[in-house]
Amino acid sequence: MIGTSDIAYFQAEKSDQLFSERISGAADERLAEVLSKVAEHVHAIIRETKPSLSDWHAAIKFLTEVGHLCDERRQEWVLVSDLLGTSALVDSLNSDRPDQATPNTMRGPFYRSDVPLMPQGDNISLDEVGSTVAVSVKIKDLDGSPVSGARLETWQANAEGYYENQQPDLQPEHNLRGHFLADDRGAISYRTIRPSGYEVPKDGPLGALLVKLGASLCRPAHIYFQVSADGFETLTTQVFDGDDPNLGTDPLFSVKPGLVGCFKRAAVNEDQALKLDVDFYLNPSAQETR
Repeated sequence: MIGTSDIAYFQAEKSDQLFSERISGAADERLAEVLSKVAEHVHAIIRETKPSLSDWHAAIKFLTEVGHLCDERRQEWVLVSDLLGTSALVDSLNSDRPDQATPNTMRGPFYRSDVPLMPQGDNISLDEVGSTVAVSVKIKDLDGSPVSGARLETWQANAEGYYENQQPDLQPEHNLRGHFLADDRGAISYRTIRPSGYEVPKDGPLGALLVKLGASLCRPAHIYFQVSADGFETLTTQVFDGDDPNLGTDPLFSVKPGLVGCFKRAAVNEDQALKLDVDFYLNPSAQETR
């Protein structure tokens, strides 16, 4: 018979410790460590907020509804992570770079890796619907020297806020997607159209909750870029339209200093068009800094 002195009785003030002790002998020490920390903070929130039983049942219902919206076409838990800012936090902690390096952002769900290589100056707007923008990109190292031969991939929404793979029957294949190599000056130029911002899905449980709380779900207009070069960390980032009114309330928390662009009026090939100049500063890869 077990002695009563050997029983770890439940105590509200030590509830998380009791759980951690039960998994302390796990073979996967890292998993046990992380799960113990999750329990520690969840229990602390419960002790602080003191939810009623109906509050707790509502929370379980919310989590259940999120799970029901997850399938091969939609991952509602990713959206939850994004809208709570936790995706941005994980990305930031895993892409810590010097201040002079261009900051990283999340790549998002609309990237495609199969865009063919294109010549300099090409137009990635295959349907040419929207206001023309001449984009000039310069890729540099942290000292400001050009990175020749760097590979740049870019993708963006159209003037109505939709990506090509959201509208496969309405937009041409690879519309508003580019794939270029930098010249000896680390420069790339191409033409596109000015993108529109868009609203992230709000038909799920978290979207409905944030709308109820008055949070904005409108992403400011932006263009995605992914830049890679030998000897440097791959950069995935976004350049935002400096005139967009939603810059300060991006629901994915991606707007950072140095990522706000300016669409200027300029003459391009005798046509009036907008011009966007972008400089990217790449961080050397780990082996290059040893």
